[in-house]
Amino acid sequence: MSAMLMTTACTALIASTALGFDVTETEQLRLESINVMRIVYSPSLQKSTVTVTRGACPQEQATHTDSDFGAGQYTLQAGFAESEAAGASWTLQPDRFPLKFDSAEILFATSATTQSTTTEWGIEVWEGTPSNGTKLANFQSDDLILPHLNMPPGTSGTIIQFMIDPGDPEQIYINDNGTHAYTVAFRVIRHNSPGSPCLTAPPTNANAFPTTDIGGLDSPTGNWIDMVTGPFCVCGVGWNTFQQIPSICTPSGDWVLRSHYTPFGCAPGSGACCLGDGSCEINSEDACLLSGGSYEGDDTDCGSTSCPQPTGACCLESSGNCVDSEAEVCAAFGGVWHYGEDCNDWVCFPEGACCLPDGSCLDMETPESCVLEGGTFQGDGSTCDAVDCPAPTSWCCTNAGSDCFVLEEGDCTLFGGEWGPPGGMCDDADACDDASPCPADIDGSEVVDVDDVLAVLSGWGNVGPSPADVNGDGIVNVNDVLMVISAWGPCVE
Repeated sequence: MSAMLMTTACTALIASTALGFDVTETEQLRLESINVMRIVYSPSLQKSTVTVTRGACPQEQATHTDSDFGAGQYTLQAGFAESEAAGASWTLQPDRFPLKFDSAEILFATSATTQSTTTEWGIEVWEGTPSNGTKLANFQSDDLILPHLNMPPGTSGTIIQFMIDPGDPEQIYINDNGTHAYTVAFRVIRHNSPGSPCLTAPPTNANAFPTTDIGGLDSPTGNWIDMVTGPFCVCGVGWNTFQQIPSICTPSGDWVLRSHYTPFGCAPGSGACCLGDGSCEINSEDACLLSGGSYEGDDTDCGSTSCPQPTGACCLESSGNCVDSEAEVCAAFGGVWHYGEDCNDWVCFPEGACCLPDGSCLDMETPESCVLEGGTFQGDGSTCDAVDCPAPTSWCCTNAGSDCFVLEEGDCTLFGGEWGPPGGMCDDADACDDASPCPADIDGSEVVDVDDVLAVLSGWGNVGPSPADVNGDGIVNVNDVLMVISAWGPCVE
């Protein structure tokens, strides 16, 4: 069949025909956009998941084509017959084996088709090459688990992207058979309209075909085709590299086909990692640096690595001094070591004001002694004259005892409420408890003593609710003093 020129709205197409596989049956076309049909196959479950989202690439990629699998100019191999396969083999460094096959993808395209097309396809994975290797896996579309390739009328491209579910227990592992190579091939099981191989080419207006790039043939020995047999098939039969087929049949570019794999020999090196606290752990270099450590090199171990020890402020009570030292030295001299601190900035023996819960203040207290007093340390060098200790608060209850608020004593008195012991809270068991087992214990010390007598005298004559109104008759007078005296001593529940 003679060459012919075809034109569409978006691209110029050059087409010719061949018998069987023939490179002359090609069309050069520009694809303005390309879809992705991603198939994630789970061998153990006999099912696949189909999406159209392009995901992150696996760890390493094998490819011959210079195509980025995006929109652009491609050559349509329109002489590709039913049952033929397009494949690529890649020779890797021996340390990449064994490896795990992750995915492969190939670009199919249509050119000015007048109908929707359906292509039944298959994928094969080989250890080595088709001429010297072993086929490890073979999957075919059935439109149930693996969908057929369906493309709309017109000129368009679709990437068949096949990948093994990384979470599936059945994976494809490839060993080195001595060639340091592996192969992936996509086969056309059935065309939409097959024609008659070696007699009439599949019609371009009704079929989808694999593509080659337009950047030139970079790997004549890495691109493969499995060709149909027949007396009129002039380009060859069976598996051949592009280098092995006649020059008149050789495509001008590489198959737009690539694969991704995970090698077993590419794990990052590990070694001793010295951390900031002087400890050592085995980790990768990246993980070590992320943790702020110092990586000592691949294959080093902590047993033979002396990690520098950090210094800190060592406070020596025996001498009152601060010395920057390592922790071990500080401990030997009975000091208290502070990691990462410097004696120029660290105060070893602070003393200052301590605010107590009752609002009073103590001078010349250490942080430790202040805590023992139940107080709050105000900082080294602080004094009670210079700090304003907050007044104590406690629960303050309304006359009915149904509502409770945490207030200072003065505010509670102004409201006419009943104020609890300093530091009391509304959820205390005795808060707003009218049936107090010890009403004469005015200050809440759980002991009725002279302080409670003084509280009555301080509130003498007050009318209305008041803690000093021990008998609750509405006035603070001698009767309240007598109740305090009669209850003298520890409160008894």
